[in-house]
Amino acid sequence: MPAVPAPSVVATPGAAGAPGPTHRSPAEAAVYLAAGDPVLAELLAAHGPPPRRRPVRSAARFGALAEIIVFQQLAGKAAASIHRRLVDALGGSVTADSVLAASPETLTGSGLSGSKAAALRDLAIRTADGRLRLDRIGRLSDDSVCEHLVQVRGVGPWSADMFLLSVLGRLDVWPVGDYGVRVGFARAWRLPSVPSPKELVTLGEPFRPYRSLVAWYCWRVLDQAPPGTEAADGRRKAPVAPATSGRAPVRTVPASRSPRRRRGGSD
Repeated sequence: MPAVPAPSVVATPGAAGAPGPTHRSPAEAAVYLAAGDPVLAELLAAHGPPPRRRPVRSAARFGALAEIIVFQQLAGKAAASIHRRLVDALGGSVTADSVLAASPETLTGSGLSGSKAAALRDLAIRTADGRLRLDRIGRLSDDSVCEHLVQVRGVGPWSADMFLLSVLGRLDVWPVGDYGVRVGFARAWRLPSVPSPKELVTLGEPFRPYRSLVAWYCWRVLDQAPPGTEAADGRRKAPVAPATSGRAPVRTVPASRSPRRRRGGSD
C-alpha cells in the first residue's frame, strides 16, 4: 500500500451497505465529497462537477457494449477508427442481427482481432437467444449486472465497469482495473507510486456511494497532464514524450461516452 494516508473524507453509512447520503445530482454529490476531502475540493474547482449521465436507452445497449469490447486494450484513436469501420461494414449500426449476419471475415476485415470478433458474435448469440437481456439489465444491482455481463466471451470486470458507468450511469462504480484511474488517483493524491487494483479498492472505500465521480476526476487529472510530467514533489515538469516501454498502452472507451477519453486497464 502506498505510504500516504487515505483521503480524508469520512466514510458514509452507504459504505457498510446501509442507506447512505442521497443527492439529486452529480453536482450535489461532488460538493458533498469535496467538503470532506481537500484534493476533491481542488479538483471540483479545477474541473467543475461531473456531468449527469442518463442511462442509454435499451435499444442502444448492445451497440454500446460492443463498442466497449472494441475499445479494449487499444488507444482511443485506433479504437475509434476500428469502430467506425465496423459500423460501416455492418450497414450503419452494430446490432445483434447485423453481427450474426456478418461473416467472420467481415468482422476481422474492419480491424477487429479474431478474439474480439468472437466476443462480438458470442454477445450477439446470447442477446438473440435471450440469455442476456440488455433491455432489462438496468433493473439489476451493480454486482448482478457484472455477473451477467462476464458470462459473455471477452467481457471481464473492466468492461462490466465501463458498462455500468457509461451505459447505465451508475454512481458507485470503482473501476480498479482501469490503469488510468490508478494513475490519476496517484497523481491527484500525491502517492509515491501507482496503487495496485487491490490497494485502490481500499483507497476508494471512503468515497462510497459516489466512487464513479472520483473515477471521473481521476480521468480528468490524467487528461490534464500525461504520465511523466510531474516531479516527485508534485510540481509540474516540462512536458516529455510519452514512454513506450513494456507497459501496455493506456486503453480508452468510446469518446462518445461520458466521461470522455477514458483510459483503461485489463479484463
